[in-house]
Amino acid sequence: MGEMVTKEMPKEWGFATQAIHGDGMKVAGGMGSLVPPIYQTSTFVFEDVEQGAKRFAGLEEGFVYTRLGNPTVQLLEQKIALLEGADAALAFGSGMAAISAVLLGMVKSGDHILCSRSLYGCTFGLLKLMEERYQVEVSLIEMRDEEAVRLAIRPNTTLIYLETPANPTMELIDLAMVSKVAKENGIYTAVDNTFLSPYLQRPIEYGCDIVIHSATKYIGGHGDVVAGVIAGSYGIMQQIQMTTQKDLGGILAPMDAFLLLRGLKTLALRMEQHNRSAQLVAQFLESHPSVNRVYYPGLRSFPQHELAKKQMKGFGGVIAFELTGGYEAAVQMLNQLNLCRLAVSLGDVDTLIQHPASMTHSGVPQEERWKMGISDGLVRLSVGIEEVEDIMEDLRQAMER
Repeated sequence: MGEMVTKEMPKEWGFATQAIHGDGMKVAGGMGSLVPPIYQTSTFVFEDVEQGAKRFAGLEEGFVYTRLGNPTVQLLEQKIALLEGADAALAFGSGMAAISAVLLGMVKSGDHILCSRSLYGCTFGLLKLMEERYQVEVSLIEMRDEEAVRLAIRPNTTLIYLETPANPTMELIDLAMVSKVAKENGIYTAVDNTFLSPYLQRPIEYGCDIVIHSATKYIGGHGDVVAGVIAGSYGIMQQIQMTTQKDLGGILAPMDAFLLLRGLKTLALRMEQHNRSAQLVAQFLESHPSVNRVYYPGLRSFPQHELAKKQMKGFGGVIAFELTGGYEAAVQMLNQLNLCRLAVSLGDVDTLIQHPASMTHSGVPQEERWKMGISDGLVRLSVGIEEVEDIMEDLRQAMER
């Protein structure tokens, strides 16, 4: 196997070109493979004891053990950093492994984490665990304006953690506003960017410190891998790498990194189709008599439509909506679908639909769910890249039945 070498990439290349060629990596002394090889190895051989000692001491570049670094995984990390406009990135075995590494790596007992009101159910569960077992204070607030954020900051606040768009209500948060307040108070900002991917939103450009993705979703895009990634400055990434990534060990396997690298090559194309179709589906749902309310940033009726246009390149492929019949109507409709697959996750080429109150957010107490804006009749729809007319027809027949 040849060693990995870096080649400078033209900065003027667009996103789609960078997603395909922008890693800047070639395999020296290889066989001319267009696709980077999968380094399916647990460990790496040293030429002698002195070389091994230097690598463990950080005095020589090179790989030691796949939990500590792998060429295929490193290639993915470099490409994610490039696409997010970050210095560096780290890859993990799941989205929750990435979130856990950030939360556990950036705070300690006695610290305070300020969070956006709406969070993914497992993120909420982890925060509660940290609160109950490790004496970390957690507050969930509506981050509507500067005053609300400033008033919620405490002397021991060390991290602001948010989702925008939020899962599943699509509620947005002004990234530039939050990062401005955070920086004035010496607080780090971490943003879950899963719902949009770096193609549609790049939080670092708005001053945020850490970007998190469940790469299982749009980055992978094909429902065949579970992974997570984070991106940020060299200093923060090194801090997390040498603590919660190395010692907790929630790393990404080389084969999964290969699948994500393949997914990135079509990310721009897929996101354009998700965008186009979701806009049409949202408009269809808004006009349907069986639908009480639609949550989608691309609709003019969406309360934060102007903010969406300001900080997002597109509005994404996820829609939430409520049927006029509430819980029972939602369950009946979901059970009548044919094309739309009843499954959790999102961002796949397949259209996926699920019921948050009984599925992804079932672990969140009902009172907390209601505060997040998740009613028992709310449905979350991840619009795929099938023919949009077929998606709308499936929803139509299910609601009529």
